[in-house]
Amino acid sequence: MQIRVYYEDTDVGGVVYHSNYLNFCERARSQLFFDAGRSPILKGGHFVAKRLEANYSKSAKFADILEVKTQLVQLKSASFTLKQQIFREEEKLFEMKILLVYLDFEGNMTKIPNAEKEFLSTFSY
Repeated sequence: MQIRVYYEDTDVGGVVYHSNYLNFCERARSQLFFDAGRSPILKGGHFVAKRLEANYSKSAKFADILEVKTQLVQLKSASFTLKQQIFREEEKLFEMKILLVYLDFEGNMTKIPNAEKEFLSTFSY
């Protein structure tokens, strides 16, 4: 997914603020669902971030066009792990691994529905 860096994404020096890389990855994850005509909020529950590990390599700047790439690393019965990377052209700026768990609307971790597991297995660059 391509994302343009807007002024609101940056600090006074025009450098992307560190937490906005997480926002860019969140948008890309949601867009994977939207592109498939789905919603990340399901009838029986939703996905929430449980843990993430982030590595900032280089800074993105105002007006850059970034590419967010997403790859499924592991799929379990009630959770999945993704690797997401952000590039400016061929240059990797950011990478993270994120563990997402499936919760019912009462906040209990529960099994991911089979149809969603099949969909999640398609996540790749």
